[in-house]
Amino acid sequence: MAETVHMAVSGEHNLRSIKLEDVVLPEGDDMGIVSEDDELEDEEDLSTETGFGNTIVVDNLPQVGADKCEKLVAVLKKIFAQFGEIREGGLCLPADENGKTKGYAFVEYLDAEMAAAALKTTQNYKLDKSHIFQVNMFDDFEKFEKTPVEYVSPEVKEYQPREHLQSWMLDDRGRDQYAIRYGDETEIYWNDAAQSRSEEVYRRSFWTESYVQWSPRGSLLTTVHRQGVAVWGGPNWTRLLRFNHPGVQLLDFSPCENYMMTCSTIESQTREPAKVLVKVFEMRAGTLVREFKGAITEFTMEGDRAGLNWPVFKWGGGEGDKYFARMSKNQVHVYETPEMSVLDKKSIKLEGVQDFEWSPTSDILSVYQPEIGNQPARISLIQIPSKQEIRQKNLFSVSEIKMYWQSSGSYLAVRVDRFTKTKKSTYTGFELFRVNERECPMEVLEIENKTEKIVAFAWEPKGHRFAIIHGEGPRPDITFYTMQDNLGRVKKIGTLKGKSANTLFWSPQGKNIVLAGLKSLNGQLEFFNVDEFETMATTEHFMCTDVDWDPTGRYVTTSVTSVHQMENGFNMWAFNGRLLYRTPRDRFFQFLWRPRIATLLSEEDEEEIKSKLKTYSKKYDTMDEELKLIQDSADVEERQDLLDKWNEWRQRKAIQSEEERPAFEALTAHLQLEAEEECSIEEVTVEEIMNVNEEIISM
Repeated sequence: MAETVHMAVSGEHNLRSIKLEDVVLPEGDDMGIVSEDDELEDEEDLSTETGFGNTIVVDNLPQVGADKCEKLVAVLKKIFAQFGEIREGGLCLPADENGKTKGYAFVEYLDAEMAAAALKTTQNYKLDKSHIFQVNMFDDFEKFEKTPVEYVSPEVKEYQPREHLQSWMLDDRGRDQYAIRYGDETEIYWNDAAQSRSEEVYRRSFWTESYVQWSPRGSLLTTVHRQGVAVWGGPNWTRLLRFNHPGVQLLDFSPCENYMMTCSTIESQTREPAKVLVKVFEMRAGTLVREFKGAITEFTMEGDRAGLNWPVFKWGGGEGDKYFARMSKNQVHVYETPEMSVLDKKSIKLEGVQDFEWSPTSDILSVYQPEIGNQPARISLIQIPSKQEIRQKNLFSVSEIKMYWQSSGSYLAVRVDRFTKTKKSTYTGFELFRVNERECPMEVLEIENKTEKIVAFAWEPKGHRFAIIHGEGPRPDITFYTMQDNLGRVKKIGTLKGKSANTLFWSPQGKNIVLAGLKSLNGQLEFFNVDEFETMATTEHFMCTDVDWDPTGRYVTTSVTSVHQMENGFNMWAFNGRLLYRTPRDRFFQFLWRPRIATLLSEEDEEEIKSKLKTYSKKYDTMDEELKLIQDSADVEERQDLLDKWNEWRQRKAIQSEEERPAFEALTAHLQLEAEEECSIEEVTVEEIMNVNEEIISM
């Protein structure tokens, strides 16, 4: 079993794709949800007529002599024992009279399920360049014999067009969607900011058992269930795919949505570490292409007590989701798609490696190795697939480091916490790499007061600036820098003194930033324009836990999730800090903007549009005014309609009262007579002395 786990994790073999039946759940298993869209086709039941349903036939094996037969049997056992227990003597390699194997083998398992799993996973398994497995069930040979000699063309089914997964991008008003989770409800809305409200798109109760997640380009929405993951999309929110992974807890997409990884952990009942299972699915075909199994210690760094740090596998930023990687002791494993095998069948050896990150836009790895003995700590930039080191920097007296890639991949900032000479305290500096420039130049940035605590760091997306929060106490300072001064060096832009902020949230388009004071600062918010270096608005969202920009940088949401018992819900703000609307929700868990597909425009085209923004803005201002007029008219009509209904109701009730008055008086006449006979009116005068004053009058 230990060998099996090692092989699965280390990438020494490549198990090819499995058929769709492996990821589609059996009929009747709806992952805990009822879908109106599902029309499951009847599946042919597996039946065995000869009683050999637990036996497979493996063809295209090497033909070896008796001296190498034992070694071949050992290799085959190591491969096929991963899928179940093989009966004693259940692996048979037929040989001729000279003892040379005939190139095929019979493998008999304890039950048919093990055999079926082995068939699906090892079909087209590449033993070497000349031997690719062809696997069949033993019982299938009788079916093959019954195959008719004459070809009969299959019936052509009527074409059923699939739903347009990017239809939401065709909104004529350019609005964005978002999903929210609260209680047992999941809801999707348009952000109709022009009318200061939200417009419902879709809602569903008990849609997921834990959380929902958008794919990186917003085409798909995933829901998580005990049996696995369901994928939804299109204007009608049809279920598109189901992926079988019992106990799934975490999932992650590749940047181009070609692959999805799911992860589950199983706690051991003994003192052994928990087990981890990671599955890799190909999204277009819906097939399982690779599994990684092993103890949790194989997926975490030595001494890491925080548990599994997801994602374990990190995807490269280059085109086509070509590479992904993970760390293990003293090495980084880079895998290549679609083969899902280790690149060049050799991992990158890096002694003591503790962290790595991919460039967001290219296949470049930044890797950190700590100090070991007399060797200094080291930051390296490694080009993939060549594995060539394009830049490295030695560091001394390092306590801790953290790497920050700028979203366009142009810059890399490495925050370095160093020990002082006495080793009793630390100070912080930054190593800044200009990755896209020739020979990747690097410079050092140190803040004026080295001993100040660094609270937060953030790059400007699509820009060249970054911001740092530094200082002690509840009101630290915030300093802005640029990487593009006249001399090509990092330059300080300015410092904001004494701000109630501990987190930075740049607009996706740059220029604007929200300086947020979360947690202990109770939701202090400042909307700041970095171009003009001025505050646009200062406000507060009490107990705010999350801040999220929409993909266009026009709107911001601030949320209070259920970590607090009160004030749950979210507020919608314009980029300049103007509150648009509030949405309270009890037991509020999750807010997710729907990501947008990357623009197809070049940087030059975008700059041209920005230069003509005032011309375009007139058109959209006119549209906004028309919408406001329509909304105002609709509000007036709604109020008038309510008033008319109220007056109509009053008039109807008045007429009804007049019609019923004679009958009412007849019914209550005897009560009035009895009251008159039993009661009499008597007037009583009561005199009361209010005050007595005595006064002596002199004569």
